Amino acid sequence: MNDRIYAAFEQQQKDRGINLFEVKEKMKALKIETPSWGYGDSGTRFKVFQQEGVPRNPFEKMEDAAVVHKLTGVCPTVAIHIPWDQVDDYSKLKAHAEELGIAIGAVNPNLFQDDDYKFGSITNASSAIRKKATAHLLECIDIARQTGSKELSLWLADGTNYPGQADIRKRKHWMYECLADMYTALDDDMRLLIEYKFFEPAFYHTDLADWGMAYNLAQKLGPQAEVLVDTGHHAQGVNIEHIVAYLLDERRLGGFHFNSRKYADDDLIVGAHNPYELFLIFYQILDALQDSDQHVRKTAENIAYMLDQCHNLEPKIPAMIRSVMNVQTYYAKALLINYDEVKKAQEKGDVLACEAAVREAFEIDVRPLLYAVREEMNVPAEPLEAYQESGYGEKILARGKGGASW
Repeated sequence: MNDRIYAAFEQQQKDRGINLFEVKEKMKALKIETPSWGYGDSGTRFKVFQQEGVPRNPFEKMEDAAVVHKLTGVCPTVAIHIPWDQVDDYSKLKAHAEELGIAIGAVNPNLFQDDDYKFGSITNASSAIRKKATAHLLECIDIARQTGSKELSLWLADGTNYPGQADIRKRKHWMYECLADMYTALDDDMRLLIEYKFFEPAFYHTDLADWGMAYNLAQKLGPQAEVLVDTGHHAQGVNIEHIVAYLLDERRLGGFHFNSRKYADDDLIVGAHNPYELFLIFYQILDALQDSDQHVRKTAENIAYMLDQCHNLEPKIPAMIRSVMNVQTYYAKALLINYDEVKKAQEKGDVLACEAAVREAFEIDVRPLLYAVREEMNVPAEPLEAYQESGYGEKILARGKGGASW
């Protein structure tokens, strides 16, 4: 890094009233969990596209994830999906991850790829199928115990395609009953993160369609249940940062699945289509960290930041690194907001000054800051370039095609 460039950047931020030492410490503390499934083969609704060199099993997924962590310094955990990452001995998978310098993160149950779940899993009219689905949820808690994970991340695909296809209110009750059984089985230091999506694969109604339903369910279950916001799971024009602020204030924001989408669905590199939205989400979180209410601050401090991406066209590891770098970039920009300036403008009712104070930080080139932080963390200033030069991408080609997929 050019010392003169950083010195000029440092002076500029000092003039704006920003303490760069605090900013850098917060950036170093940021942790972003990567998803095991993001390293495997994936595709569209029409085809899974196979790439050479993708992992053939969960152990190789951990190896790829360890490379991302080594080059970025901020990805110490890997989320797993069951049964995609099913192994005979989870203690061996845990040990393998730890040998690589990482750990198992959130455990994600799969309630959408079994033939029995065609008409729903925990909302199925069949009590036998609901029991089967609940048993899988309990199995995932046991896997979390074996791997040392403290988070269960649940996305539910249940829903219907046509009016009259099912009793919506009964399904609501069945969903709560099954999740209550799961919630009761959680250890005291575990939490259940409830994800939502407004459509797909169901097209008439989705049993867990929005943040309000997830919030209501979490409230009923108890304090160890929180809402997980997937940035790709909303209708066009939805103000996600408003949802974030509301859930923070209600002390129910548990985590994020970061990704991007233009029209529907998700899985694109985070920040690819609307980076300002990502920046504004961090703005709300960082603002909550300064709240006078200690419970709101604690909620903001305990957010689990996770990527949820299946890279269909891009090479897996570079795409993951790019996503991590994008999160770091817009987190850094949000840290450079002069929050005192914003609040003073709010008190005066000066709309233009409020907006300008927020936008000013977004428009700052934070590369000198990112380089400085990475230098202090002893990781490459340009992680993507370092990966290309590492030879790892060529090395794993020996795996051939036909690796693990969802």
